[in-house]
Amino acid sequence: MSDDSTIVITDIKAALDSSDLQAVNKPAALLVVGGELNGTLYDLKNIENTLGRNADNTIPLELQGVSRYHFKVSFNDSSQAFVEDMGSKNGTFLNNSKIEERSPLSKGDIIKIGSVALKFIPAGDPERNAYDQLSLEANTDKHTGCFNKAYFNNSLDQEMKKAKLNGSPLSLIIFDLDHFKKLNDNYGHDAGDYVLKEMADLVKNNGVREQDIFARYGGEEFVILLPKTNLKYSFEIAERLRKLIEAHSFTYESQKLPVTASIGVADYRQGVHSGVDLFKRADSAVYKSKENGRNQVQFYRG
Repeated sequence: MSDDSTIVITDIKAALDSSDLQAVNKPAALLVVGGELNGTLYDLKNIENTLGRNADNTIPLELQGVSRYHFKVSFNDSSQAFVEDMGSKNGTFLNNSKIEERSPLSKGDIIKIGSVALKFIPAGDPERNAYDQLSLEANTDKHTGCFNKAYFNNSLDQEMKKAKLNGSPLSLIIFDLDHFKKLNDNYGHDAGDYVLKEMADLVKNNGVREQDIFARYGGEEFVILLPKTNLKYSFEIAERLRKLIEAHSFTYESQKLPVTASIGVADYRQGVHSGVDLFKRADSAVYKSKENGRNQVQFYRG
């Protein structure tokens, strides 16, 4: 065997070893099986982890048939996992049998509550990397690499509940690319696809913090949810992003493309009772940006 072949095999083995090591270090988790959140992965990082509709659960989940505090997964000193119903209205089912007492969990067990089923994955499971990839694909817009609409909507609901519970600030930025249909008509849809991906990479690499949720909501419309961020700071972030997009050279097949964004900002305050309310306020601010000439940031004024 040649030296080059030896190097290639060694590199592949090192990559596999690294991948296995990553899996070994991962905590136990619950994987959503089926439904709108199919593939979403929830790590079980605590000794006791609760799941239910209320925002103060370890895993808040707003789905049909889920009680405010539905069930608990806990671990003993030997790291054995157990599931226990918390007095839910519709009960907790383990492998299709309703549980009446604290029950041990094994790899692959299915916990069913209401309309959702969750698969138990033990800590250090060698298949964890495959589950991580499945979760990423389920929550990601395939073209831009941003989160998708379903993930954003679920995150918006959960962050609204947290803001109501603890009084922390929460802001939302919505932006549309200006005259995007005209860009597609003049330069072709391939150029439009290039702009969407290039812009998404630009924002991800320069304007989104780890705590923020950046998603493609549809077409040329994007959203950024900013937990623990007030209106003043979110407006500054939005203006920085606007300038970033305006100044960037979007060049496709040697043609410089005209790309700017109209941006709207709103925050959680009096009159906002749900994620839908917050979205509507930010969306109305986007329209105000467009009406005033585009390529600008406006915030909701009421």
